[in-house]
This record gives sequence, structure tokens and C-alpha cells, in this order.
Amino acid sequence: MSGGPARPVDEDVLLARAYLLRVAEPPAPAVSHLVELLGPVEAAERIRSGADLGPHVGAEVGARRQVDRSAVDLAAARALGGRLLVPEDPAWPTTAMAGFAARPGHAEWVAPLALWARGPASVADLATPGGRSVAVVGSRAATAYGLWVARDWSASFADAEVTVVSGAALGIDGAAHRGCLAANGTTVAVLACGIDRAYPPSHGRLLEAIAEQGLVVSEYPVGAVPARHRFLVRNRLIAALATGTLLVETGRRSGAARTALAAQELGRPVLVVPGPVTSALSVGNHAVLRKGYATVVGSAADVLEDLGPITGDPAPDPVDDGPRALTDGLSGSAVRVHGALRSYVPTTVPELARASGVVPGAVPRALDELRDAGLVVPDGERGWSRSV
Repeated sequence: MSGGPARPVDEDVLLARAYLLRVAEPPAPAVSHLVELLGPVEAAERIRSGADLGPHVGAEVGARRQVDRSAVDLAAARALGGRLLVPEDPAWPTTAMAGFAARPGHAEWVAPLALWARGPASVADLATPGGRSVAVVGSRAATAYGLWVARDWSASFADAEVTVVSGAALGIDGAAHRGCLAANGTTVAVLACGIDRAYPPSHGRLLEAIAEQGLVVSEYPVGAVPARHRFLVRNRLIAALATGTLLVETGRRSGAARTALAAQELGRPVLVVPGPVTSALSVGNHAVLRKGYATVVGSAADVLEDLGPITGDPAPDPVDDGPRALTDGLSGSAVRVHGALRSYVPTTVPELARASGVVPGAVPRALDELRDAGLVVPDGERGWSRSV
């Protein structure tokens, strides 16, 4: 860490990225690639000048390239107490956005060119190792059961100093934000419209409370209106800004399930609350579980355990004079992987992921934990087996 204060971002960079956010409807893979090649200032200047940058860039900016409201957009955001976060800023969530770089050729999996933000919280340390943030998502038409889970568990996340990320929608999203705020926690609302707009309108006071205590963010400039495709696009950011995604309650086709898919594509844990098989709002949850990349959780403690170790001293184990299991004290992922292993029968990492329900990217860490505990042994290239 540097001992001096962070240098402010050059105003030309802010103006360039503000211009690009308005002229290129997110996600904009061709414009993003151009910015990587030329830098934001030169890329913006070439687009603004009408230079022939090829059909892909042209298709993304052709309708708006003459609309330069960058200075106005920056002034409007600042008047709200907001700001433009850019990749050149130390406050940019670099770790959170790193997953997008591993998805070349997928138009949807493009990191934002910048983010409009309003509120005192920081997104720089979100989605970092240690389980510092969780996306809580679900249906707008939630049941009392789903609303209780979202609200109560989000309060528990706040108590554990874990940031709650959601989309400020009706139903599960709103309950998650409110539960976190009630426990004086930090919550982030990712919008599909400008940071000046309350959408839905009934959440106006909620969004003001989030902006006072947490953070409201969006790819869309001040004044931008919500649209169906923008909700789908913003879901990738909800997943990206979180260490893992918790699917509380959802029907068969929903934006929340899409957020869970985005988390899986980004290599983040997907955790699912089971529901009654008689409920239409449990169908989506159970469908995600059947796809094999999600884990069932039954409490906020399960979620915190599966996200990874939380900073600070762990709570002491309760006194128990009874016999201890070999896996006592291990993480939930390690316990599940151990249960999927067999003595003297090597099992590969992909096989362990399928059998245990632990995401493939987390299986090696669980195996390292089990090996340190003396519970597994490697068997050459054939995989792993139990030692006891």
C-alpha cells in the first residue's frame, strides 16, 4: 500500500468514459475492446470524430455518437452527491471485475466501462477473498417465507460485516436491502436506470436510505430510464460485485435465476434456499439445484461458511463432551467434498464437484483443507481418496 494519498483521476479520463457510457448501450464489447487498445480518451475522440472504426464499433455507437453530454452528466451526478467510478481509479472494484476478463468472446460478459455511484460505501473491496459481499436475489412476487429469509438473513450478513448486494426491486431485493439497513450494515443497489431515479417508485425512500448508508450504482447516466433489457444486463453486475449469490425464491423464468447463472459463469458460488415443492416460487430454485452448480443452504450461517472465512476472530466452538467427527471444524465445502470421497477409490475434481455440489473452482481449496487435516491423499493423476 502506498503511504501517500491516491492521485485524482484525470478529468479527461472521466469525461471520456462518461461520453462512452452514454453513446454505447451496455454491454458494449466492441467499444470495450477499443478502449483496451487505445485508452479511453483516444477511443472517445475517434468515436466522436466519426472515424471509421469498423462495423462492430459502428453498430454500438452509430445511433448516439454525436450525443456528447459528458460534462453535463458528470455535473448532474456530482450535484446528487454522486461520482463516476472508472478503472483508472483506486476505488474501482478490480477484483470483482476480474472474472469478466476470463470470458472472451461472450458479448454479455463484458465489464462496465465505468460506474455511476451515489453513497459513502466503497465497492473496491467487494468480491475479494474472505466473503465480504453476498448478492441476495429472488422474485418480485415473493411469499412471506421468502421475504422473511431475505430480510432476516441479510441482517445476519450485516452483523458479520458482509455487504449485501441486490437490485432494489420489489419482493426479495427490497427485503434484503431493508434487513441489512435495519442491522446498520452496508448494502449496494445496482440499478437498471440512472442513479437519480427511484425505480420502482415505491422504493424512493429505500433508495435514499441506501444512498445515505451504502451505495447506489449504475452503468446508465443520470436521467436514463429503466428498460427490460437493462434489467437483464445489470444482473451480471449484481453477480460480479458479490463473493457469492444467494437465490432466495424464484419462479421458473426470472432475472434472479439469470443472476445465479452469471455468478456461475464468473466462477462464484451459487447458494440456493430450498422451498416447498408445492410453491411455484420454489420451481426456479429447485431447477438451479438440478443443474448441479449450486449448493443448498439452510441458514445465514451456512451462507457465511460457504462464502469463505470472514475476517476477525472466529466465534469459539460450544463446549461439547460428546464424540467429535473427523471433519469437525472444517468448512462446509470441505465436509461435503469429504463425504463425496471413497477410501482407496480415487475420485477426480470434476467428479467431486458433481457428487458434492461444491462449485468446481472451490473443490481444490476444500481438498487442500482436507489434506492439511490428514483426511485425504492424492493418487497421482487419478484423483484423490480418503486416508481414513
